[in-house]
Amino acid sequence: MNRKELNPDSSPQAAFGARLRSLRESRGWKQKDLAERMAYTASHISSVETGYKLATLRFSRTADQVFGLVGAAESFERQFREIRHGALLEGFPEYLGHEGRAAEIRLFESGLIPGPLQTREYAQALADSAMQRGVITREQADERVSFLIERQAALVRTLPPMVIVVLDESCIRRPIGGPEVMGAQLDRLVEFAELPNTVLQVAPYDIGERRPFDRAVNLLTLQDRSVVSYVESQTQGHLDRELTSVLPLVRAYHQLQAEALSQADSVAVINQLRKGTS
Repeated sequence: MNRKELNPDSSPQAAFGARLRSLRESRGWKQKDLAERMAYTASHISSVETGYKLATLRFSRTADQVFGLVGAAESFERQFREIRHGALLEGFPEYLGHEGRAAEIRLFESGLIPGPLQTREYAQALADSAMQRGVITREQADERVSFLIERQAALVRTLPPMVIVVLDESCIRRPIGGPEVMGAQLDRLVEFAELPNTVLQVAPYDIGERRPFDRAVNLLTLQDRSVVSYVESQTQGHLDRELTSVLPLVRAYHQLQAEALSQADSVAVINQLRKGTS
């Protein structure tokens, strides 16, 4: 029997299939064994594994039940939703898997509040705007918001990660969704700053050229103390584990924190803005 070699990097669909095959083979199951457990045909399993056929939501949820991944950060349902969004950049799905298990998360964002801190209404306003521009469908807009809420839920656990966020001042001054939505989003930032496992700082406009980043940067410290980075532009995302390229980002992040306002001053600025949205 010929075995088709899989390239999980060729597409999100291929990554889904390669992971399904890997988990199946790690349990010593043949395709017909998995097919029986999932109530599908062996040919259907083969088609999904090779990327010939797209997985469905039902298929993904059934796979999670069989492999014990229901509700897990690395669930097939979550991977399916990532694929359905059709807007996730290269490297981001893998980044999310690490994020859900990281010991420490450091984020820098410019222009928009980062996903883990967004309210549902703020996220919905962004998704609705993308839909109105014809970038995504109504269904994809709703799925994008649902996926974001799931991503946030993955960070709520018995031992939550330390989450450090530096926001460019543009994030808190750019109005999204109208005064009520933006006001609630600013309230959410203040609530975030009050948590015992968080740090929130605003990088003011007047640091000028001393701001070391001109794009979103995500840094994760994993349970084994290794650090990975994820940096993206408008059209590309890059996940990096190489120490020689990740360490400069870590150093730059520390420099950014030194230039940014303290958490107390950052919250004061946010509260002042909040008064203007009431």
